[in-house]
Amino acid sequence: MQRHIAIVEDEAAIRENYADVLRKQGYQVSTYANRPDAMNAFSAQLPDLAIIDIGLEDEIDGGFHLCQDLRNRSATLPIIFLTARDSDLDTVCGLRMGADDYLTKDISFAHLTARIAALFRRVSMLDVPTQSDQLLQRGDLKIDTNRMTMSWNDSHVDLTITEFWMVYALAKRIGHVKSRDDLMQEAQIFVDDSTITSHVKRIRRKFQQIDPSFDAINTVYGMGYRWQQEQ
Repeated sequence: MQRHIAIVEDEAAIRENYADVLRKQGYQVSTYANRPDAMNAFSAQLPDLAIIDIGLEDEIDGGFHLCQDLRNRSATLPIIFLTARDSDLDTVCGLRMGADDYLTKDISFAHLTARIAALFRRVSMLDVPTQSDQLLQRGDLKIDTNRMTMSWNDSHVDLTITEFWMVYALAKRIGHVKSRDDLMQEAQIFVDDSTITSHVKRIRRKFQQIDPSFDAINTVYGMGYRWQQEQ
């Protein structure tokens, strides 16, 4: 099945360059110059993956609002920010809105297509029937790695694809410290340390919305993070 990618970018030359590269990779690509056009199209049908710039025509943060709308429509839709804005604040905001990845426009086409392929590989696991060895339980945490669902105290935890694999990496070996590099490898993302930190903070908040006393993810200063089994 041909995957459908949506590109939302207000600079026509950049938009078409990315679209041309992805079409040559075998993807179906739709392009939009602004948030209203994209939202209108997404109301009819969601793409399989969305690539979004932050500034869209006269909306300086239009991409953030679009990302938030998409995430409200689908918890598992892969969303990538591709932007010239490289500040820590923008990166953190993008991840808080629910993006799976935050890339700057100096990234190579080869690197971009590799990141897209990695996200699609993870999404494809949703369609595989669940087997007993693909169910993981750690106390109040239950993980189905095929359907990519996770629950805490029998309540669904609404995680993005990246967040899901980061939690799985921590929980599958209780008490073992995972460095930020380890978490990047598990989630198949390649970002700086501050971005990993932002992901972890967002994950904690999601669990705490279900259970305010949640504290299973420990920070091991100078080393990384670990999942601490409740006693």
